Amino acid sequence: MESSVPLAQRFGRNVWRSRRRADLTQDELGDLTELSRVDIGAVERGERLPRLDTILKLAAGTETSPCLLLEGLRWRPGYYVEGAFYIEDGSKVSADRGRAAR
Repeated sequence: MESSVPLAQRFGRNVWRSRRRADLTQDELGDLTELSRVDIGAVERGERLPRLDTILKLAAGTETSPCLLLEGLRWRPGYYVEGAFYIEDGSKVSADRGRAAR
């Protein structure tokens, strides 16, 4: 996966993958998590980045670990990237992860 993929998009792909593995529609996941289909769709498309309580609801609804929803997202102290996170592509360290914090 490209290291330039924004955080919300990467998280959304992880939610989409977990929902599909659980064989759930967006409506069904919404019923389990008390979220609307519209909200779930926005998260899956990377248009919204949910709060921690919503991440836990999504993990419970898909019967997966919150760690799987956060897979590929890493925090690197001492570096600044918007949101203080970078996307890990699993293959090599990108020189464009960010600049040293001042």
